[in-house]
Amino acid sequence: MSTATNEFPSEVQLAVTAGVAVITLDAPQRRNALTVAMARELIAVCDRVDADPTIGAVVVTGAGAYFCAGGERPTLAAAGERPADPDMFEAMGDIYQSFKRVGELEPPTIAAIRGGAVGAGMNLALATDLRIVADDARLMSGFLAIHLHQGGGHGTLLARTGAREAGNAMSLFGESVIGRRAVELGLAWESVPADAVETRAVELAAVPAADPELARRTAASMRLQASLDDSAWSRGLQLERATQMWSMRRRHLDAERG
Repeated sequence: MSTATNEFPSEVQLAVTAGVAVITLDAPQRRNALTVAMARELIAVCDRVDADPTIGAVVVTGAGAYFCAGGERPTLAAAGERPADPDMFEAMGDIYQSFKRVGELEPPTIAAIRGGAVGAGMNLALATDLRIVADDARLMSGFLAIHLHQGGGHGTLLARTGAREAGNAMSLFGESVIGRRAVELGLAWESVPADAVETRAVELAAVPAADPELARRTAASMRLQASLDDSAWSRGLQLERATQMWSMRRRHLDAERG
């Protein structure tokens, strides 16, 4: 039985089938890059999932050919123009909170990644408990390439994968990682052909979804025992935030100078 719950109609879709919730970022025209409005919708969808005790697993994916291209460029540009504006500071915080909220979901979570995950999109992918990637998907920190400091606790999220060399290569040296290589490095669990990514993720999700209460309790204990509790990520988010806002402002001023 499938239940569609698309009361968040614009850019985040939620569908529940047999205890598996599929959250889909639905803005393929911009490769699912996050806007403030989209981030707020994602938070609301996560609240809906946690409030439904019949949901025992969550798959997060993107509509179209791409998982998530990070923060929308006009949103980042506006932050660079007015970084000290309280409304803008809050708006950027909502984008950070959206993938953090995914990381706080009570059921076990899987990211199903096609095309690529860049910047904040990489944060969203790393927020989940498990990642299934397309063989040709590209994972990138992406911040250096656009002359921005990383944000959203990116360093913490990379570090907690245990792949220190890969994390440094991506965040400090701008390297990208293709799907099969991501599995070798411990950044993802499995790589499959692009057209099988969601199917494989839902197949895995069906196991915990069969017993939602146990799944939620097990996810909580696994995260705590692996030291993946909220405190380290919160510290990382705050540590990066001021410097990222500075880098946004610097980029804006450089653009004005031509």
